[in-house]
Amino acid sequence: MNTKNWSKESWKNFPVLQQPEWPDKESHRAVLSQISKLPPLVFAGEIRSLYKGLADAAQGKAFLLQGGDCAEEFASCTAPSIRETLKVILQMAVILTYAGEKPVVKVGRIAGQYAKPRSKPTEVVNDIEIPSYRGDMINRDEPTMEARLPDCNRLLESYFRSASTLNILRAFTRGGFASLDKVHAWNKEFVEKSQQGERYNKVAQDIDKAVTFIKTIGFTVENVPQINEVKFYTSHEALLMGYEESLTRQDSLTGKWYDCSAHMLWIGDRTRQLDGAHVEFFRGLNNPIGIKIGPDHDLDIVRKLLDKLNPDNEWGRITLITRFGKDKISRYLPGLIRGIEDIGARVLWSCDPMHGNTYTSESAYKTRSFADILSEIRSFFEIHQSEGTVPGGVHFELTGEDVTECVGGAQQIEDHQLQQNYATSCDPRLNAQQSLELAFLISEMLKCDFE
Repeated sequence: MNTKNWSKESWKNFPVLQQPEWPDKESHRAVLSQISKLPPLVFAGEIRSLYKGLADAAQGKAFLLQGGDCAEEFASCTAPSIRETLKVILQMAVILTYAGEKPVVKVGRIAGQYAKPRSKPTEVVNDIEIPSYRGDMINRDEPTMEARLPDCNRLLESYFRSASTLNILRAFTRGGFASLDKVHAWNKEFVEKSQQGERYNKVAQDIDKAVTFIKTIGFTVENVPQINEVKFYTSHEALLMGYEESLTRQDSLTGKWYDCSAHMLWIGDRTRQLDGAHVEFFRGLNNPIGIKIGPDHDLDIVRKLLDKLNPDNEWGRITLITRFGKDKISRYLPGLIRGIEDIGARVLWSCDPMHGNTYTSESAYKTRSFADILSEIRSFFEIHQSEGTVPGGVHFELTGEDVTECVGGAQQIEDHQLQQNYATSCDPRLNAQQSLELAFLISEMLKCDFE
């Protein structure tokens, strides 16, 4: 990594964006000091394992599935909620693994995605200007001045809720909940109930045969532990610099620095300035890094970012998460791919089909169309196939709950039905059925790409 003149505090010498104004700065410093003395949330060895998996995905030897909440809420830090999100990601992963004939690297937007960047620091509610809701790590969602004031004690609560979430995730992924038998049984149940079940039944039946074959030749939980457990990693947008610094630790084995708040971190579209604090902080970390790229990107700046954040040009270090929208991806992605290929930069290409396809419905709900999301994913695969590059992953905002936030899909959710269970505090998410339907449809694309 590029650690010349770097320390975990060197970001403070650079312009920093998207940070709240903490009313009590002394209390803020005290909370960060307390967090810096607490145990790491994840470990360097786990981060290195993910790094290798992402390196494989970048070279077409694996596939990245990254998904979870737009913004986690403290109220959703419960075993059932965490279980359902994990369940849908595991179900998607089995489908994609079989279709692509390669391992799926499973990364959740979970156990730390409590802060969100905002386009405006304030909003007007009932003719009163109040601070914007920035995520549960900073303030509360209720539209009152008191609720919206930044509260630094919420940083500490975020740490402990992230720790609780990780504890549950580790128990579920290692204790039999994630066994191949169970996950496949859930998928069969989905196919039986889905209105598009006939279309997906062939894949489900093929997976069923593969699972039966595995058992027949004697692969059991006792002699092949991988059947009963999975590797699952966490990620979030590293937004609040003080919090991230407090959880940055030096690995005792290698002497390298890792941000131990999550396995993978990403820089958002609003904070990836070359001379900004976020890029300065990231350049010295040894975590894998995601960079969100939208239609307003400057190719020269993206190239300089790659040089700054990955000077050794390592596989697995950088994931470029493109978020163009279905109407713009064909205009922007080919040129971006060629521009990166021209300099020989090693990156993992991942598609975020959510953020570029958000709109306000006639019923005044912020929503996304299943058809638009699918269209962008399809274009992503087609463009990479045309350019001779690897479509290495997908990035979704999803939940395991039966919400009605995105229109369309086999459930045929319509505009007027959004109000039935619109539960997000931020952006609209795919529900469990929509997520699984997408996995089956992507499996068809992977199959074509593989063949």
